[in-house]
Amino acid sequence: MGRVRTIARRTFLIGTAAVAGGLVVGAIAYHWPLKNPLLDDLDEGDAALTPYVRIDRNGITIITPRADLGQGAYSMQAALVAEELDVAWGSFSVEPGLPSAAYYNGAVLAEGFPFAATNDGFLANRARGMGGVISKLIGLQITGGSSTVPDGYEKLRMAGAVARQLLLAAAAKQTGVAVSALRTQDGEVITPNGDRIPYRTLGAAAAQMRAPSHVTLKDPTEWRLLGQPMQRLDIAEKSTGVTKYGIDLRFPGMVYATVRTNPRIGGGMLSVDDAAAKAAKGVITIVPITGGVGVIADNSWRAFQAAALLQPQWGPAPYPSTSSEIWENVAASFTDDLKDSRFKNEGNVDGAISSAGAQALSAEYRVPFLAHAALEPLNAIVRFDEGALAIWTGTQVPRFLQEAAAKVAGIHADDVTLHAQISGGSFGRRLETDYVVQAVEVAIAYPGVPVKMTWTREEDMTHDFPRPLAMARARGVVQNGQVHAYALDIASPSVSASQTSRLGASLPGPDLGIVAGAWDQPFAIPHYRVTGYRVPETVPVSAWRSVGASANGFLHECFLDELIHAAGADPLRERIRLCTDDASRRVLEAVGEMSGWGTPLAAGRGRGLAFTLSFGVPVAEVVEVTNTPAGITIDRVFVACEVGRVLDPVNFESQVEGGVIWGLGHAMNAEITYADAMPEQTNFHQFYGMNLGQAPVIVVQALETVHQVRGIGEPPVPPAAPALANAIFAATGQRVRELPLRKHVRFA
Repeated sequence: MGRVRTIARRTFLIGTAAVAGGLVVGAIAYHWPLKNPLLDDLDEGDAALTPYVRIDRNGITIITPRADLGQGAYSMQAALVAEELDVAWGSFSVEPGLPSAAYYNGAVLAEGFPFAATNDGFLANRARGMGGVISKLIGLQITGGSSTVPDGYEKLRMAGAVARQLLLAAAAKQTGVAVSALRTQDGEVITPNGDRIPYRTLGAAAAQMRAPSHVTLKDPTEWRLLGQPMQRLDIAEKSTGVTKYGIDLRFPGMVYATVRTNPRIGGGMLSVDDAAAKAAKGVITIVPITGGVGVIADNSWRAFQAAALLQPQWGPAPYPSTSSEIWENVAASFTDDLKDSRFKNEGNVDGAISSAGAQALSAEYRVPFLAHAALEPLNAIVRFDEGALAIWTGTQVPRFLQEAAAKVAGIHADDVTLHAQISGGSFGRRLETDYVVQAVEVAIAYPGVPVKMTWTREEDMTHDFPRPLAMARARGVVQNGQVHAYALDIASPSVSASQTSRLGASLPGPDLGIVAGAWDQPFAIPHYRVTGYRVPETVPVSAWRSVGASANGFLHECFLDELIHAAGADPLRERIRLCTDDASRRVLEAVGEMSGWGTPLAAGRGRGLAFTLSFGVPVAEVVEVTNTPAGITIDRVFVACEVGRVLDPVNFESQVEGGVIWGLGHAMNAEITYADAMPEQTNFHQFYGMNLGQAPVIVVQALETVHQVRGIGEPPVPPAAPALANAIFAATGQRVRELPLRKHVRFA
């Protein structure tokens, strides 16, 4: 039997209304209804109250407001609705919808408070609930934090279930058959005598029915779509090159643009000689924008060529000029004045370390700046006409983008229409609005026609807000074959402070991101402390896939591995012994069994283990390597993780594999360095990950033993780098404490 969910007025408001022979249904949680974006543009006689499911004479459309950045978000959101609506997979259309507070993300802030994911106490749960309230109050429509599935798991299923009940009620009225005698299948209501009534013919009548006071969600044993292997809705088009990303769009009368701005971000432009660019073939006009110049031409290539002819004089950067200077700033940040947080402080760390004297271990670890470097360079199409903006682009923050564009244009955000596009990657980069602001500035200077602004790859790379660099100073003590004390000090710029400053705001209090994936690990070390230090802002930084945990997985797990080896303990058994969380312990045990941990390996081969709990998901990874005369080869990777429930096994495995490759490739080769305050890496020949021939076999196991449903897009990334580094130590005896690893070892 499915669970009965009461839809009380104080908790779940359901709305229905006629929509020109159709039906719009959905679900909005909490204590008050939010405006439905479908109400903004209705023909006479139409009506709409809720935003997720639309049924009209043409069929079914499911609104999927979380951005699809290649992770399959549209398909997953659609599947949650379609399961309860009882429609055949792929028999409906999918639209991202217009930006709206109704599409707020109630899960993304749930872990934004200093409570570990393993903390199930009253205050921790109240704080997580408060995160949802805050998200709703500010209308936080955002894609990130591996929150798409946790946010939509019940919300979208409920929307589908309510729609199905309304359609059944309409069919009952039409046929005179009791609702209890009707059933549904593949988008049709079926009567006891076998008559089939398509949903699309019931929409108008269903819109007049009273919303049910409760609905029963299917028990997972009744699922026909969820939990089963599904072909993503976009996979055929992407596999055949048919999918249109934002960069592929073409409109009649469109002109093409690109920009040149100071690669010393924030430095501005002192002057520019644009004579040669103006004379270039195909150039329509050249316009000033904030900190640089925009070039409009009759195609993108000619705009690129003309932009290369510009001779700008750039202003100085507001941050140190070289990587060595930046690292000096980081090293100088381990001071009381710059201490940002100390959420983990158990036992008497200083006493344990001082008692150990010369026997205490210490090490310094470093991770570099990293670019987002998505395959699709940032782009946007903007039309400015009669005081209104229309924008076509991929974004993770549609409402923030509307506000930013409106501010530039001097109009109200309601006069900005954003058409969200599928993105060719992001990894956090599309949480920013700078590229769209530039496109708006160019379009305002050339009103009345669509202006397609595309960054060159070099502009994209040099104007990224990278993942911040970080340094860790670690100390520890082992005693009686066990880890006895562990102090980890981490210094890094604040992503949250940097991002909020670009929104004209400030970040009160500490930044959890500086220590995420380190302070909240479920290990009972007797004397255990993690301290975060906020490096004064240098290069503006931003969120990167798995955010703070992307660095801290390496910083925390590699030194923990050092301590375990110094104790003479087994890396897996000691982690299991220290582990205080049942789900995390099961993950460690599973990866040990999968990888054959403890079985002999040939000479020159090694296994490395790492564990990181991030975004509420415990992930353990074992990497196997071989030290060959040509260099290190990565042979196999074993991954065990706990997400509560796997809703699409195929996409789940793909996301895990992709996260592992992403983490390993960057750990091997990637970094952004600075000279004369500008990034030295401007394209993929200088910033690269793993080659196809270097990719290992990856074996994935999902545990489904907890109630909480989690997302998987980011959690596989943090353990990858430390597992590889620990494997290299096991194979060679060389302990590498700095990324990228290629600076110290050679890969075959």
